[in-house]
Amino acid sequence: MNAVSREFAVADRLYTRRKLLNRAALTLSCVAAVFGLVFLAWILWTLVAKAAGGINLALFTQMTPPPMETGGLLNAFFGSAVMCGLAIAMGTPLGVAAGTWLAEYGNARKVGTVVRFVNDILLSAPSIVLGLFVYTLVVMQTGGNFSALAGAISLAFIVLPVVVRTTDEMLRLVPVQMREAALSLGVPQWKVIVQVLYRSASAGIVTGILLALARISGETAPLLFTAFGNQYWNGNVMQPMASVPVVMYQFAGSPYETWQQLAWAGALVLTVFVLLVSLGARALLLRKRIVND
Repeated sequence: MNAVSREFAVADRLYTRRKLLNRAALTLSCVAAVFGLVFLAWILWTLVAKAAGGINLALFTQMTPPPMETGGLLNAFFGSAVMCGLAIAMGTPLGVAAGTWLAEYGNARKVGTVVRFVNDILLSAPSIVLGLFVYTLVVMQTGGNFSALAGAISLAFIVLPVVVRTTDEMLRLVPVQMREAALSLGVPQWKVIVQVLYRSASAGIVTGILLALARISGETAPLLFTAFGNQYWNGNVMQPMASVPVVMYQFAGSPYETWQQLAWAGALVLTVFVLLVSLGARALLLRKRIVND
């Protein structure tokens, strides 16, 4: 009985210690979560309070103004849409193709491990480094000509690793039985990938593309070295073009109140856009889970 009593006493002490540790960890986690949420709410409140006065029709219909004059960000919105669209158009096909190769052909090869490692490095590389690379590769080789195309290429380098990683992960989540069933019917490998695997992983792949779009929509550093900026309307991708992040960077540090107001308004519009894109990505994943269940 003494031995049994000692075992129960030890078990009781262990239970009490684990219970205390659990409560301490839960408390610290809640404090950390509240700490983060408070600062997030503070940032959003400041953004809304500063930008509320600048949200009007002129913001979306007028060009960026000279100092001490009113105007809007129409040319900047257009430039951001063009460069982000070109970046997605350039980075998505390459990213999906590379991710497909990694998932279907590169698993059993050492080169696949190397490609994944390089892709992870590119995924975590500072965007300013990619901007400098494109500046050297494109801008300097064209006689120092800044252009929207160069800006789109720098953003495409940010899109590429995100889409590669997402496509690779989503395709590897597709059950092996689906591949085996299709191949057993004599279906060629490329048809299995296109008609079976892509359909099963489509929601995840599109989610990765949307997340890449949300990331590049707020990038400033690469565009400073490539697209540079333009105060006027420009539809030529071979010439400098305005963008919302660059205009925000320039206007926020200016001494003119009208420019500062436009910078805050642009920041709010950009934040809402990123929020909507992120919600769309989550909605796609949730819909896919509901369909699978």
